[in-house]
Amino acid sequence: MRIAFYAPLKAPDAPTPSGDRRMARLLMAALRAGGHEVCLASRLRSRDGAGDPGQQARIAARGRRHADRFCACCESGKIAAPELWFTYHLYYKAPDHIGPRVAERLGIPYVVAEASNAPKRAGGPWADSHRRVVDALGRADLVVGFNSRDKTCLQPVLKPDSAYLDLKPFVDGLPYPPRPAGSALRSELGVAERDPVLLAVGMMRPGAKTASYKLLAGALSMISTERRWALAIAGDGPARAEVEQAFRGLGGRVRFLGAIGPERLTALYLGADILVWPAINEAYGMALLEAQAAGLPVVAGDAGGVPDIVTDGDTGLLSPEGDTAGFAANLDRLLRDPEQVSRMGAAARAQANRWHSLESAAARLDTALRKLERRGSAVS
Repeated sequence: MRIAFYAPLKAPDAPTPSGDRRMARLLMAALRAGGHEVCLASRLRSRDGAGDPGQQARIAARGRRHADRFCACCESGKIAAPELWFTYHLYYKAPDHIGPRVAERLGIPYVVAEASNAPKRAGGPWADSHRRVVDALGRADLVVGFNSRDKTCLQPVLKPDSAYLDLKPFVDGLPYPPRPAGSALRSELGVAERDPVLLAVGMMRPGAKTASYKLLAGALSMISTERRWALAIAGDGPARAEVEQAFRGLGGRVRFLGAIGPERLTALYLGADILVWPAINEAYGMALLEAQAAGLPVVAGDAGGVPDIVTDGDTGLLSPEGDTAGFAANLDRLLRDPEQVSRMGAAARAQANRWHSLESAAARLDTALRKLERRGSAVS
């Protein structure tokens, strides 16, 4: 099937790394692994983070022009018309102005993945963008959800015959290599052999990411000084100075590694002992999934779709979102029990390999899309 792919928040080939860009690329790879031909239909970024109705109207107008040009190219034979439109990640700050218009004009199924409906935005500065999200969801033939907590708000605005697919977030390259027996990472970081290496992975930008870093610093300051640990932080961004300031009181136990490439990041996962991330306002957290695939137990906040990835008490420990004391208690529990760290790490790896591979996601997506194809053939 020829699939037109679009990500209104951030194009899959955008220069700045992020979890959103990573999942867009993974979805395209999963669709191709299912035997589909996938093209990037547009790079238009529809995000308005300021709540400016005028800016939203201008973006919407550009979206309509993009849609009309795309359809004209298909109808003239300049490009091969898609048989399905697939939009990844639309919400009130980044609605889809292109996909519904193209799907209706070309008479093809419209599919969305990782959508959210925020009824509280029905009024206020994002009201028009919220309405456009609801309209798009009301036209969707299939909705793919990664976050089980989104489903309750999504279902009331879907059309009666819309299909819904619960799809677990996934990564490629599974299974990861075995964890090394030596202590190369400790030597590289200058960490004592007996000190557990904690790892935090996240961009340093204002808002939820910085709030997560600050909560982590606060939680670590609550751990007994007798407890041994070292923290490696992989990430960079405009809020780095603010993040570094938050950890200043913890001295030489914290190493800032800056921005890390994929291969180096995998080596960090394989060499560390525990992934720590408060996950404030996190959709689900790709780093949490990647870490578990490498055999790391996770200490995280119970936010968004995190419980869809981290099984509390089995592959990691979750505390209420924003609860510094609860996060510290969970981390202290693992620091006191290396055997539990080992058990949870093994369970995390097994769970990732079983439920979160690109291959399993490709098979489930393909099955859902083929059903739409057969349904369309029956109607025509």
